[in-house]
Amino acid sequence: MQPSIFNVQVPLPERNEVFLMNTFSDAQLLASPDVTGLLDRIKRGEQTFGADERETIDSLVENGFIVESRDDEQQALTTYFTAMREDTEQLRVTLLTTLQCNFACDYCFQGDHGDYNKFAAKMSMEQAEGVAKWIEGRLDTLHPEKFVITFFGGEPLLNLPVMYYLAERCYALCQERGVRQFANIITNGLLLTREIVDRLTPYGLNGIKITLDGDRDTHNRMRPLRGKQGTFDRIIENIKLVADKVPITIGGNFDESSVDSYPDLLDFLKEQDFADKISKINFKPIIKAPAPSTPKGTIPLMAVSGEGKPLNGTCMTSAGAGSVGSSVCDSCHFVDEKMAYLRDETRKRGFPTPDGIHMGPCEIHRLNAHTIGPDGSLYVCPGFTGDPKESTGHIDGRQDPWREAAADRFERLLSPHKEECGDCSYIPVCGGGCSVASHTESGDMHAPNCHKGAFELAVAALAQRTAESFEHAV
Repeated sequence: MQPSIFNVQVPLPERNEVFLMNTFSDAQLLASPDVTGLLDRIKRGEQTFGADERETIDSLVENGFIVESRDDEQQALTTYFTAMREDTEQLRVTLLTTLQCNFACDYCFQGDHGDYNKFAAKMSMEQAEGVAKWIEGRLDTLHPEKFVITFFGGEPLLNLPVMYYLAERCYALCQERGVRQFANIITNGLLLTREIVDRLTPYGLNGIKITLDGDRDTHNRMRPLRGKQGTFDRIIENIKLVADKVPITIGGNFDESSVDSYPDLLDFLKEQDFADKISKINFKPIIKAPAPSTPKGTIPLMAVSGEGKPLNGTCMTSAGAGSVGSSVCDSCHFVDEKMAYLRDETRKRGFPTPDGIHMGPCEIHRLNAHTIGPDGSLYVCPGFTGDPKESTGHIDGRQDPWREAAADRFERLLSPHKEECGDCSYIPVCGGGCSVASHTESGDMHAPNCHKGAFELAVAALAQRTAESFEHAV
């Protein structure tokens, strides 16, 4: 008998209590210091306890805070990851209708820059028919309860015929098999209309995610059209037109120059008539490719080729301290602290936001979550779609040695419990971090991408909210 390695504690001295959480069982409780003292005694090997202590121990065992042995706990973790990997309840597909975009964001190498859109891939109707046939085969193989399709890009609304066709065709396939379909769109929002929403609603439209990179002035600087025209006002008008029809999620990409504008954005959103229709708000760091001209301290999270040139992949986003003499660790601290800051600011205004703890492991570790590029190539994650060498297959079943080699490389990622993580308490909710980031930063997608500090800040915030909610209940 010993304490779980997945226990985390946050002292609450003003209450003379400790917040306990187990990241594997997800059990959470407010306890007196006597309970943590009891855990310490068990860790030291003590075996003699009073009747009241035995009752407490039984409760701690039931909630996963005390386990029989380290080996048993590691086996349970392996079983958990294996079940997650092989789960057939859902078939999830992220589909890139095109790599073209109508924005000219400075931080993105996709989009309306130069002649990029002239050559960027765009899915044809013939390719879409092949996608539908491939999805039909997966539905018949897996017999899932749910099918989730997410339209992404580039800007997916630049290829409406393909989006309409696949939403309707896949819905029919699901209806024939008794499978529930959920359709999502990740869009910059400029082309969003009520007509699009009305067209897709009968086919399981589940939500739309729209990006706003700060307040009006900051967003217009970060996400303009090619002629530098702002896009903020039109996006807001489009949200107003559809917010009563479909759940809207607001996302945002920040760097050091824009992060402090987000509270003003939140204040603006709070004043809008559609504020109560926003289902979630979540901000993340911009991803920039490392290059000789890149200031030290940036987190290089956009996939780049061996020559250091950015790939023409999905719209990814990095943030960093950006100051000479800083390190990657300095940038990690910047990201961790700003993520916690923005979550706190979002909650203050009453908007739902992720808690910063239950963040993964991501879908890259699931066998039945797929990304399909505009040409029908298969990938394990949207972050790798810019590099054809990282394609693990194709919807037409073609076999290429380089795709098979990529599939072998990614096979190791399906087990997210990395040896380098040791006994880290956050393994169940992290799985080693973002593989795209690891691939870019170190050239090794299998290495951990650690943001333990972000999890610690998130647990501390959860502890405070739990204590406050208890006080209100009393």
